[in-house]
Amino acid sequence: MKKNLFAAVLFIVFNLSHSQQKSSFADSIRIKYHIPELAYAVVSSDSIIEIEALGYQRINTNFKANLDDKFRLGSLTKTITSYIAAVLVKEGKIKWDTKFFDLYPELKAKSNPATYDFTLQDFITFRAHIPTWSYGNETPTQKEIMGNDQQQRYKFIAWFFKQNPVISEKQDVYWSNPSYVAAGLMLEKATGKAYETLVKELGKSLNIDFDFGQPNLKDIKQPWGHDEDLKPEAPALNYKLNWLSSAGNVNVSLPDYCKFTQMQLQGLLGKSKHFTAKEFNYMHFGLFEFSFGWESEIKKNNELQYSFHNGNPGTFLTKVYICPAINKAFILFANVQSEEADKGLMLLLEKLQNQYGG
Repeated sequence: MKKNLFAAVLFIVFNLSHSQQKSSFADSIRIKYHIPELAYAVVSSDSIIEIEALGYQRINTNFKANLDDKFRLGSLTKTITSYIAAVLVKEGKIKWDTKFFDLYPELKAKSNPATYDFTLQDFITFRAHIPTWSYGNETPTQKEIMGNDQQQRYKFIAWFFKQNPVISEKQDVYWSNPSYVAAGLMLEKATGKAYETLVKELGKSLNIDFDFGQPNLKDIKQPWGHDEDLKPEAPALNYKLNWLSSAGNVNVSLPDYCKFTQMQLQGLLGKSKHFTAKEFNYMHFGLFEFSFGWESEIKKNNELQYSFHNGNPGTFLTKVYICPAINKAFILFANVQSEEADKGLMLLLEKLQNQYGG
């Protein structure tokens, strides 16, 4: 009995020490690469193996990081939008081959004819050959795009499809935010619900509190984003981010995004109630380079296949890497966007992957 107790105590002490060492390494990365707040997690399909929030919600303050802090996901939003689309297709509310102008015929006459045949799948998988557009673009202006949130997104995509937005040069993937704006509009039309409502409903089913925009807008005690000069982003409404809601405007805490990631990992391992393992694997790996909301790669040193996505919405950085072969996923959040910070996150990712067999 005493031997068993002693062994159990040793096991706890060893794991606590090991966890502290990894946390210390992560914090050294945070400090060296000038990241005010760094949060990261390692999960399996049924457990959170490691999770930490380090640093400060805003630079030059004493507002310490908390695990329930919310981060803007940026393009990780696309992993959520693509899953909602897959669910709606499975439920028969829309088809992958539904064309945009089947749902919005009133916009067709004034749009570029080259866009007429683009489908939901084309948009979700970045196969619609249209150019990029993001919050840094100067046109259209706010005065040109009026109305409530849904009306603004509708008017934005109407404007976009008028601009001769077609790339003639053949590419494997066309990395375009408006593809996901168009997809979001299609989901809204198919359900009669706003995109925000669809995301909230998914969140409710998974016990996840998804929200939108800058986390500090609703609660000043939430993390502030920082630009490459480490200037904190004050709370403000950004109308362009609303136009891009289905492409990159969701915010969520790390523990909650862990739940979403675990759901993906469960599906890849054949543990989903809604999709088969084959369907999940097709969503993550079925197409070259980018499938249904997910990029993919094979690590050359051990030939493990990962699906992943990165977000960079201006003042935050987010990363998620999933490896079903080892039943692990790695998630990293930072409240700053800079090349330096991105390098730091990739070093931490490599450390965690090596630690956990990836």
